[in-house]
Amino acid sequence: MNLTKTARWAGLAFLVLLVNSFYLLAFATPGIFYMTNVLVHIGLGTVWAAALLWLAFTSPQYRRMALYAVVGVATGGALSVVGAAREFNWLLWTHIGAGLLGALAIVVESKRRSAQLVFACSAVFCVAALGYQKVFPEHQLKVTNTGYVPVSMEGEGGGPKTPFWPSSSKTNVGGVIPSTFFMDSKFCGECHKDIYQQWQSSMHHFSSFNNKYYSKSIEYMQDISGTRGSKWCAGCHDHAVFFNGRFEKPIKDQIETPEAQNGLGCVSCHSITHVDSTMGNGGFTIEYPKLHDLASSKNPLIHWVDRFLTKVEPEPHRRTFLKPFMKDSAEFCSTCHKVHLDEPVNNYRWMRGFNDYDNWQASGVSGQGARSFYYPDKSKTCSGCHMDLVPSKDPGNRDGMVHNHRFAAANTAVPFVNGDKTQLAAVQGFLQSGFISVDIFAAAPAGEAPQTQMQRRTDAGPQTMTTFAVGEEAEQASSAYMIREVSELAAPLDKTSTKFQPGSTIRMDVVVRTKKIGHFFPGGTVDAFDIWVELEGHDATGKQVFLSGNLQNPKQGNLAPVEPGAHFYKSYMLDGDSNPINKRNAWQARSLLYVRLIPPGAADVAHYRVKIPKDAKGPITFTAKLNYRKFTHYYNQFSYGMKVKPGQDPKLVSIHYDSRQTEQDPAVQVPDIPITVLAKAEVKLQLAQPGEATVWKQEAQKADRERWNDWGIGSLLQGDLKAAEYGFTRVTEAQPEYADGWLNVARALIQEGEIERAKEFLDKAMKADSSLGRIWFFQAMAQKAEGDYDAALKSLEVAAQKYPRDRVVQNQIGRILFLKRDYKGAVEALKRVLDVDPEDLQAHYTLMLACRGLGDTEQAAREEKLFMRFKADESSQALTAKMRQLSPEDNNERQTIHEHESSALSVKKAGVIQ
Repeated sequence: MNLTKTARWAGLAFLVLLVNSFYLLAFATPGIFYMTNVLVHIGLGTVWAAALLWLAFTSPQYRRMALYAVVGVATGGALSVVGAAREFNWLLWTHIGAGLLGALAIVVESKRRSAQLVFACSAVFCVAALGYQKVFPEHQLKVTNTGYVPVSMEGEGGGPKTPFWPSSSKTNVGGVIPSTFFMDSKFCGECHKDIYQQWQSSMHHFSSFNNKYYSKSIEYMQDISGTRGSKWCAGCHDHAVFFNGRFEKPIKDQIETPEAQNGLGCVSCHSITHVDSTMGNGGFTIEYPKLHDLASSKNPLIHWVDRFLTKVEPEPHRRTFLKPFMKDSAEFCSTCHKVHLDEPVNNYRWMRGFNDYDNWQASGVSGQGARSFYYPDKSKTCSGCHMDLVPSKDPGNRDGMVHNHRFAAANTAVPFVNGDKTQLAAVQGFLQSGFISVDIFAAAPAGEAPQTQMQRRTDAGPQTMTTFAVGEEAEQASSAYMIREVSELAAPLDKTSTKFQPGSTIRMDVVVRTKKIGHFFPGGTVDAFDIWVELEGHDATGKQVFLSGNLQNPKQGNLAPVEPGAHFYKSYMLDGDSNPINKRNAWQARSLLYVRLIPPGAADVAHYRVKIPKDAKGPITFTAKLNYRKFTHYYNQFSYGMKVKPGQDPKLVSIHYDSRQTEQDPAVQVPDIPITVLAKAEVKLQLAQPGEATVWKQEAQKADRERWNDWGIGSLLQGDLKAAEYGFTRVTEAQPEYADGWLNVARALIQEGEIERAKEFLDKAMKADSSLGRIWFFQAMAQKAEGDYDAALKSLEVAAQKYPRDRVVQNQIGRILFLKRDYKGAVEALKRVLDVDPEDLQAHYTLMLACRGLGDTEQAAREEKLFMRFKADESSQALTAKMRQLSPEDNNERQTIHEHESSALSVKKAGVIQ
């Protein structure tokens, strides 16, 4: 071939390569056409480079052009060997930059108008395409709410005609997809070795029927209510079975299949292309990629080509499996970590299930809540805690770090049963990381039992039908307050020299405080754990003088139940016949006996009635522990070997209740699941000499400010307003420049109705730090209580400017505008609430009233339906009467403020505790 002909063919190859390069730069799409172009780019680039090298060797006029291309060619060759993973980004951009500059130089040097025209048109097209994709992205950049919510579950997800309903999950094809799609995580592990190993131990992997605790609950549900309702669970737990349409058949008939044993694989999260909203219930669309069959092919050649193309051009792979809305997004997690039940699932009505999103969103941890007690230095999302960065050289690492896919959280039972010591250690390490604390803080004369104190009730507004706690996402969760005077108190107990009289009875307060946690403690399925405070006291001789929260039968070890008089953190639900919901059967829940959870950055106070023996020898050492066991004593047995006693009346069980008696199969070994101590505290109490009176003392030094604040917060959230005021006043003494001390006193006074006094403390808080949005909010509440709506709106606008996504702030703006008869303005404010949470009860209630004021009867009727859908069923509380009579301990726990007495004490004889 002569030189001229070679040059022409090289020029043609150059122009094709030019167009091809700009196309690759503009469109990183996971399709056959694009990936073919990647191969063309490599092949054509190699041929053109060889031709140019030959031309340069044989003719001096091409040597300058070859020089222009040398860096682009060299880096391209290097990329073909090492790949273009993130760690080689510098090499990729060097190749792109050098290639573009080299091509431009060649085009200019050639002085050919055709080449210049091709370069210019390709460049313009590339820039336009990139700009279009930026303005109109293929996938949502973040999860947002439209403000719209269906009036029934029939309007959720794809609706009753789809194979997946009542789960809200959908597929891009509108129907079933092959189960093998979810079962190929091992292919991901060929490149992402560390992440694959982490996932192997994770609860995402063991989310399905490879987890006995989960499988038992679904088998039980399907036996009683059929398979339809269980699809609501499967949308987030059982993708290999569910999306293949196999949930029409009872799972017990296919539980040993590979699909049932698969759990959630890599693509269960990474192939989600759209999240509908933050209403949860698996409201996502999962995509079956066009090239999946090729990517997962077992043909060695096809498999090699796929891996090679992914290595040299990983961008289509990255765009397919890592969407913008997945990155550091609590909203993405909300799709499965927030749920509600409704008639198609529970044969009853709408009811909020577990919800780890809303309380995060409304808190200081998210940086979106205006009214929190504490704010971290930096806001955090779910992955900030549960997907910490760990060292790895996996492709996609950033500076040698990847997000941990163990998803360490709180499930100790499954890794224990699996014999996975590494995962168990990771989970227990997370649980003992200091995210929560215990403080034996105060003691006071026991006085009267708390239930005899005066109660004041105020209008708390409509309440949501929920099995979960309600935190900062609503203005207040309870309308009952205790009014009692606080005078004699010793606190902090480790700082005062208070001496207590033998034979006296004191009330001891143990404060449990959430620190590094972004949602309620505990979170998740809060009916399924044993979480309790254990308090034990021994005198100087080792004699046990107080015990609460012990295991009932020490010989059983960790299998023993917790004594029923302990201070628990859980949701205690009841079915339609007043039986405890203890089989993970939330679909049978009809009433709530009590729920006790601690919001993020808040506290709870456990009260103990301690009788000091007359013969006690001081000092008395008290030890408090916050204990955790996943799962409850009952559910652990239920999952392993518990069966229904034969010969019982069939009418004892229905879709609404299960009153049958059960028994344990002695042939089945129940796992001795671990009990983890989350936090621990100890204090020594000195005893007074005979005739020596107790002198009640308090220390309020700067170092104690946070402890007093925590005690005040716990008291305030229980409705013990005078104790809260007392504690917060000590905060102002300990650190006068701390604005929240003055503000928190005002919070207590506003709830008590002492508005004039509250204004004095608000003024002091404002002088200390007027930048705090929470001061402006509570100033607005005082102004609203006095009827000064205009001033209240101005204060709320300041809070809203700082925290535009605080729904209580926006709800209050809407409510005040409604009271001012500015119905249009009220509707606008309340729509901003629904942009945050489409199911906000208060917003729908006020919208109903505002739309009536506007004469919009159609919209008012729709808002009324939504209000009635979400509001609490007050009559359901009648179901609690039976349990309150049968169990004094549970009835005691139900009280907002209550005391715990000692359980039976051990007797020390001859150095042996019996």
